[in-house]
Amino acid sequence: MNNISQLLAQAQAAYYAGDWSSLIHYLQQLILVGKDEADPKYLLELSLSALEMGDFQQRWDITKVLISLGSIAINPLIELLEDDEAEDELRWFAARILGEFSHPDVINPLVEFLRVNENEELRAIAASSLAQLGTVAIPKLSELLKDENTRLLAVRSLAYVRRTETINPLLTVVQDHQAAVRAAALEALSSFHDERVAPVLLNALNDLAAPVRRAAIIGLSYRPGLSAQLDLIRKIQPHLYDFNIEVCCVAAVALARMGDDAAQHLFQVLVSPHTPITLQLEIIRALNWLESLTGLEYLQQALNQLTSATLWQEIVTVLGRVQKPELKTPATEIILQMLQAPHPATKINSVKSAIALSLGQLGCPQATELLNQMQEDPDEFVRLHAIAALKKLTPSLA
Repeated sequence: MNNISQLLAQAQAAYYAGDWSSLIHYLQQLILVGKDEADPKYLLELSLSALEMGDFQQRWDITKVLISLGSIAINPLIELLEDDEAEDELRWFAARILGEFSHPDVINPLVEFLRVNENEELRAIAASSLAQLGTVAIPKLSELLKDENTRLLAVRSLAYVRRTETINPLLTVVQDHQAAVRAAALEALSSFHDERVAPVLLNALNDLAAPVRRAAIIGLSYRPGLSAQLDLIRKIQPHLYDFNIEVCCVAAVALARMGDDAAQHLFQVLVSPHTPITLQLEIIRALNWLESLTGLEYLQQALNQLTSATLWQEIVTVLGRVQKPELKTPATEIILQMLQAPHPATKINSVKSAIALSLGQLGCPQATELLNQMQEDPDEFVRLHAIAALKKLTPSLA
């Protein structure tokens, strides 16, 4: 008995025993070494049995076998997909596997399944599978935009396709009455640097729905090269005061991407006594993301104007994350000046630990003397962080 015949016999024995894990193992071996020598219809029959009877992991494992069998698996999988009596998990796998076939025959069944099914998980996997088919699915997905019940999933599917052919259909729903559809369309359009997209994003800055404003700001943040042309700083800056804190936070990140010209706006909101701490923390990180002396200078000013230990610690922490070599020394000097002044934050153990950690990350030798002194600190964690920092700077001294 040759190897192929032996594997077939073992697979058949596993099938009759209901040993689905062993069956899948033998089928995987057959696909690797002898798919062309075995009867593909018989392999399909065994594979479908494992799919229908196996547990989740076994169904996951048999997926590659079914895909390897090619187009002969499509019709049986469509039958499973359309079987209202089949369990949801089995139909989920059928939809997922069908998305792996770049074949026009799978489009209509997936579209119809998405249109009529009420289970959100099943609709989502159908939409994902359609997106995986690429440009061939765009016409059908565009048709689904006309139906209010499938519009959101169609937009999300078009977003996954990531082809310029999706721009036109997506533009048709940027004014949809459903905020979720508008937001999803903007997110999808934001990945394209097409001249039609920026005006749509700018218009959405004044949308009544916070998720839509948020999506518009994020989309514009990816266009720093158009900052001057579109006057983006002036148009995004008011959203630092948005009614929705998430919108405020993405506005801070977006402004940081526009460069130093936005730093003053960020600083003014940071030191305002009316700014929520969540936004203050985001602005501290944003000023650091500027990766400029201007950003560091504003962080130093904030250290002297803010009174929150949480914010002091965050400033020290982000200073330790400075990456540009030319900014490491200025960042180190800000921290050293805190210690030498001394700043009120240097009396707080959590801030002192952050200082030691950041000095070690910055790697500037002028911090060695102060770190040596911090080895004698009464707090154990401060001492440990000081020792760890010294090991990075001067291992022999540590």
